Amino acid sequence: MTIKELREKRAKAWDDARDFLDSKRNDSGLLSEEDSKTYDDMEQQIVAYGKEIDRLERQEKLAREMNAATSVPLVSAPGAHTEQSEKTGIASDSYSKAFWNNIRNRNYIDVRNDLQIGTDSEGGYLCPDEFEKKLISSLEEENVFRPLATKIQTSSGDRKIPVITQKGEAVWMEEEEAYTLSDDAFGQIALSAYKVGTAIKISEELLNDSVFDLPSYIAKEFARRIGTKEEEAFLIGDGKGKPTGIFAATGGAENGATSAGAAITFDDMMELFYSLKSPYRKKAVWLLNEQTLKALRKIKDANGNFLWQPSVSQGIPDTILNRPYVTSVYAPTPDAGNKAIAFGDFSYYWIADRQGRSLKRLNELFAMNGQIGFLASQRVDGKLILPEAVKTLTIKGTSTAKA
Repeated sequence: MTIKELREKRAKAWDDARDFLDSKRNDSGLLSEEDSKTYDDMEQQIVAYGKEIDRLERQEKLAREMNAATSVPLVSAPGAHTEQSEKTGIASDSYSKAFWNNIRNRNYIDVRNDLQIGTDSEGGYLCPDEFEKKLISSLEEENVFRPLATKIQTSSGDRKIPVITQKGEAVWMEEEEAYTLSDDAFGQIALSAYKVGTAIKISEELLNDSVFDLPSYIAKEFARRIGTKEEEAFLIGDGKGKPTGIFAATGGAENGATSAGAAITFDDMMELFYSLKSPYRKKAVWLLNEQTLKALRKIKDANGNFLWQPSVSQGIPDTILNRPYVTSVYAPTPDAGNKAIAFGDFSYYWIADRQGRSLKRLNELFAMNGQIGFLASQRVDGKLILPEAVKTLTIKGTSTAKA
């Protein structure tokens, strides 16, 4: 079945679910327990179609990569100078080779001189450049928030970002009237470098097996562990030893609306939508939990138009009020007192990556078990540098969740 056919089936399933919802609601606008279960099954089918569409799109992307040309055609004139400059430092081939030989065998003969250029202050080795690029790519795959944010590299622990806190304005003037001074006010937001790390154990047999793709395994496992902790911090971190999250009570996004009741309504979503200034809405994205998304699928306006709309064309995402959305398990649930939805231009959330990820090898700690340990770490911070660029919706009531 093609992607187009699946999209058409999903659109048809959504129409059926909407019709069922409209026909089964009682006078109070609610469903019976049996009808609610039927609707949940219909909605689950829609979600299943969406996952299959995503799976086929990923397969198509992989197929294009596998079918790409493996050689580059000769387009330069014979004898033309095409030699590329030799890589140096931690980008050099010799450093990369020595790094992975050292990871496999602590006392490998070629490592000593080459690795001196990549030794960090804590005794570890900075990852080779090519591996670091692969690592960054993996982190973005594991972290739904990273692709939305602005990423910068820092070479020191702190990064000061100048921000305009108050803008000047023009005034109407009479002829020959003196100009009125109206200066901008400037402030600074500091991005630090908090450390996040993980430990990995690998058997000696697997480590010394030349067939085993050690760089790919470490990159994938590092990305899985670090990516999930990053995403959690970027969303709900309190800024104490970790980044400050979008939903944080202090330093996070500004509250744009509060729901009228315990359940989110269409009017609440419209209030949140228009609480964001027009320039930010052009690139705005919704960020929410899947439980919240499930509730939004049942909401419609006075004309019977549903808030959530499925995509019927490849490359065009599903939307809420015609704007795309992403879901995360770390976004707060739609419970009383929680900030349940964030809406805005998340490029104003800056992620500062301290240059270089570090790997350290532990020879003795797990030696009795025939294993070698590795410590992988990175230093990172994140903060919303312009609070007005993102707004949140707070559910009315008092939260009973533990801090």
